[in-house]
Amino acid sequence: MSLTEFLYRLLADEVERRDGKQLDVRLRRAAFERPSTLEDFDFSFNTSVPRAKVLELGTCTFVERHENVLVVGPAGVGKSHLAQALGQRACRAGHAVLYVSAHDMLTQLRASRADNSYERRLLRFTTPALLIIDDLGLRPLTGEEGVDLYEIIRRRYERAATCITSNRALEEWPPLFGDALLASAAMDRLLHHSHVLTIEGDSYRNPPLAKRTRAPRAAHADTAAR
Repeated sequence: MSLTEFLYRLLADEVERRDGKQLDVRLRRAAFERPSTLEDFDFSFNTSVPRAKVLELGTCTFVERHENVLVVGPAGVGKSHLAQALGQRACRAGHAVLYVSAHDMLTQLRASRADNSYERRLLRFTTPALLIIDDLGLRPLTGEEGVDLYEIIRRRYERAATCITSNRALEEWPPLFGDALLASAAMDRLLHHSHVLTIEGDSYRNPPLAKRTRAPRAAHADTAAR
């Protein structure tokens, strides 16, 4: 091996090592519930899942364009799996990602008002290149939670990408804010530059009898889906 080739391989190994280390840091900071990937998702289980659209989103150009992804559908059809899989892709593309349930996010913001750390805590949710808010609307928003959610949406609008999953249809989101003007302003920003995935079908966790004999891949998706 020539000296030039030796130095090239040495530097390439160092770059690869650093890239791997940085990816590990991004994945850890993203705080995913599980290592869900698009490769693990069983698109054949529910044919309503727009595979071509999901794979297009998997290129993460929506993150670079500061666009939103809204995933709606009943429980168990794979919304959380898809959201976290897109987050995994974004991490591998070099983007900072944060995954959080809507309940935990709003609870943290409510608690931060008590110790005057609200602005600092808000930055945690407004600075990542991709914020994934899971299970919005499982319960009604109370107190200042509607204002907090609007503030996150407002600050991220056209500055960063946001992915939200919900069991509620989009037309059911405005009442969550508890104020018509607040809801109108929030939804106007969310739906501008957005990709809406509406999924219907059977639950991975409780599939009908005909689907219970599917391949192990489907069983894996069952445990990862929400």
